[in-house]
Parts: sequence; structure tokens; C-alpha cells
Amino acid sequence: MKFERSSGILLHPTSLPGQYGIGDLGRQAHLWIDFLAEAGCSLWQVLPLGPTGYGDSPYQCFSAFAGNPYLISPETLLVEDLLHPDDLVELPKFSRERVDFGPVISWKLNVLDRSFLRFQHLASAKMRQAYLSFQSQNKGWLDDFALFMAIKEAHGGNPWPTWEAPLRDRQPQALAEARQKFEFAIQRQVYRQFLFFHQWQTLRDYAHENGIQIIGDIPIFVAHDSADVWANPGLFYLDRQGKPTVVAGVPPDYFSPTGQLWGNPLYRWDVHQSAGYQWWIERMRAVLNLVDIVRLDHFRGFAGYWEVPGSAKTAEKGRWVPGPGKDFLRALKSSLGELPIIAEDLGVITPDVVDLRDSFDLPGMKILQFAFAGGPKDPFLPHHYPVNCVVYTGTHDNDTARGWYERVEEEEKSVYRRYLARDGSNVAWDLIRASWASVAVFSLAPMQDFLNLGNEARMNYPGNPSGNWTWRMPEGVLTNALSKRIFDLNYLYSRLNSIKVEQIEPEGE
Repeated sequence: MKFERSSGILLHPTSLPGQYGIGDLGRQAHLWIDFLAEAGCSLWQVLPLGPTGYGDSPYQCFSAFAGNPYLISPETLLVEDLLHPDDLVELPKFSRERVDFGPVISWKLNVLDRSFLRFQHLASAKMRQAYLSFQSQNKGWLDDFALFMAIKEAHGGNPWPTWEAPLRDRQPQALAEARQKFEFAIQRQVYRQFLFFHQWQTLRDYAHENGIQIIGDIPIFVAHDSADVWANPGLFYLDRQGKPTVVAGVPPDYFSPTGQLWGNPLYRWDVHQSAGYQWWIERMRAVLNLVDIVRLDHFRGFAGYWEVPGSAKTAEKGRWVPGPGKDFLRALKSSLGELPIIAEDLGVITPDVVDLRDSFDLPGMKILQFAFAGGPKDPFLPHHYPVNCVVYTGTHDNDTARGWYERVEEEEKSVYRRYLARDGSNVAWDLIRASWASVAVFSLAPMQDFLNLGNEARMNYPGNPSGNWTWRMPEGVLTNALSKRIFDLNYLYSRLNSIKVEQIEPEGE
């Protein structure tokens, strides 16, 4: 798919400001869309939107199809008469700077339970019909997910391989009994999904009205403790007890002498192929019902992936195994049409990965922070970019721009100063300007860089099991001065939102 030259900002909804302890899909999200449009941006990039599990990571979700109920806006529920004002009277003093997931989750789920009871007794006929329509239209994944979550809840949150064998193995009689026994809990899960998708669709429609496209994210692998693996065990390498026989990771390198052991179960690609990749097609279709463009994480895994024994403690001992390659992408394209995909092609990229990416004309990724350590031939320097690529100052997995500069050695700092002809006093905006000025079709930066924040605002440290994903944007930072400054860059470097093109030429900084 051919993209138009444009720009945007990476900000996950959990990072939006507000009084409820976590960003959500309500008023602040709509104000965020307003800011993007006023700044002349056309793109909003988010992380995966699924229900988070272990470590609160959006890359370890209980489902590849469901939405995150913690993003549901209590404010919007009030407006739609799905909460009573009294339901929000006892509001804890949540941090405005960080998401403290434990208390937030406990409080939010209690609020959603109150909303469910109100819905059962007082919902309008129109709202009830919308709920039934949602349930019918999403039956393919929703039934298994709601049942999975209800059983999981009844087992104190324990992973599904620890459940009693009849439920673990999905024996029909056990499932039928569970559906009857946990009927209320199942409907409560369905209701949460209904609210998420209802609020998200309203927000997405508002984004489109303002010329904003949303870039989403598909992790290549799914969490072991997920409805996806429990409901489709034959699609993964598992033993008879449901435990992975082989798992995902990356081999040792300069940064990680023992490699990275991700632990996700690996796909039985031969089984997927024999089924016409139907599960993956439905997964991609579901995500494209939420977003407009998809960043396909760990793209190199579709060419070849690192397979580690399921019992391994590190990723040192493994082997490279061929991925599904072009056959997989052809199947997606055949079913879904042109693929609005960004290939996350970072790391050690071999010729087969490049061939897979270029055969389908997919834009790869460039990280400007990586550009200043390898000399003038470094492929991350802008003078090497093809047009068909997406440049970032950094991503959620990197330092902030300022944090990067404060961390790296003087030699790397010197290359940055010489290359960009800057003195190092405004690193974040130097990298933003260089990204916007490049030929890359899309240019994006995390919101932290527009606010010139250090690594105290970093979103994720890969390999750290906890303490990630907590950063929240301070209130009051979406100023007219900031939107004008971004607008000016979009104007100067021909990245202006099409709705804003007719505006008067902005003043310089």
C-alpha cells in the first residue's frame, strides 16, 4: 500500500492525563486528537490495545482479539447513563504522573462491575440492541475469551495449564458446565468488551473526522497464558499438559550475552498453512477493525525465528528455524487486499528478511538514535533512507532522545553534533527536525521527545520484568505554543495533515 508523506506522535492511551489513575478513551483522548490535528499531524501511533496480563505489558495480552478494559472511560459511562454519579464518589488519590496498575485495576474493575449491574437493570433498548449486535458480530473470538477469563477468575488468576484437566483440555462437557456455572461472570466479560469497542470506535471516528489515521501494533507472538493458545492449542508447539515444548527469543548478541528469552509459545506454521492461515487472517482483520495501519512487530520472525527449548533458562541454546515467509503474506493479501503494514525490521536483518519486506513493498523502520555510532555509512543516517520507510527519533523500547544523549559516550555525541550541525543544547528537537526533514514517508516521535523529557519518562526497558509502561503525560502540556511549533515543522517539510493544508503559512519559531 502506498502511503502519503505525513507525520505523527507515539503515545499509548494509558499515558493520557486524567484523574482516574490511567489514561482512557474519554475526553482527554478526544482532546489529544484535537491537538494532533491542530499540530498538522496525520498519524497517532499506539501500542497493542489488548487486555494486559503479566507485567502489565501490552505485548503480553490475555487475547490477541480483545480490548483492554482498563482503558474504558468512567466519564463517558456517566454521560451515557451507564454509571451513576455516586459510583465515582469514592475516588482514590491516584498518581497523575505514573500508572500504579494494582490499585487502578482493582478500582476500575469495581466501577465496570457497577456499570454492568446498571446496564442489566436500566439500559435503553438501543443500548441493549447494540450489546447484542456486538456479541453476535464478534462471536468467533468473544465466546472463548469471555469463558477463558471467567474460568481464570474462578481459579484466582492462575494460568490455564494449571486448571483441572477437563477445563485445561477443553473437554466439551466441562466447557458446557463452566458456561452454565459462570454465566454471570461470562456476561460481565462480554460487557467490558462491548464498552471498550464502543468507546474506541467513537474515538476512531473522531480521529478520522480530523484527518488522523491510527497506527496500531501486532506482536508476532501471543502470550502463553491467553485465550488464543487455550482455545487453539493445535496451532502451537505444546505438550499434553499445555506447556510449550519450544519458545520464542533472540540469540546472544553484543547487548545481551545470554540472549533474550521471551517465553512465548511458537507457532506450528505447517498447521497454520494447511488451514490457509485462517487464524492469522482473522487476527489481522480484527486489528484492522481497530486501526488504519499496523506495525508488524519482530517482522524478521516471519522469515526466520530463534527457537529455544521450552525448559531453557536462557536463550543461549537455540536454533534458527525458517518462518512462513512469502506464502504467509500472500495469504493475508489475498484475503484482506493491500496490506497497510509497517515492517518492524530492527535488529540483525539478513537478506531473506529484506527480500520478504521488499517483495511486498512494505516500509521498514529507521531509528535516528541508532545513527551516530557507526560512521557515515550507518544505514540509520538520513542520507541513506529510502522514501518507503518510517523514521522514529526512538520508540517505546528506547531511551528518550534527551536520555539517549545523556547516556552515550562523547564520540557518539560528537557525531550527532557534527552531522546535524547542532551544539547539543536541544537534542530532542534536533532529532525531531532531522526526522521530519528526511525523505522517509512517515516521521514519528514519542510524545516524551516533544516535551524534551529524560529517561525518567522512558516507557519500557526490554528485559525488565516490572516497572514498565507506567509513564503518563503531565496535564497542561498540550499548549498552543507546542502545537504551533509542530505545525511549523509539518508545514516546512511537507508533512501537513490534509485538513490543515489550506491554513495560513505559520510564523517561524
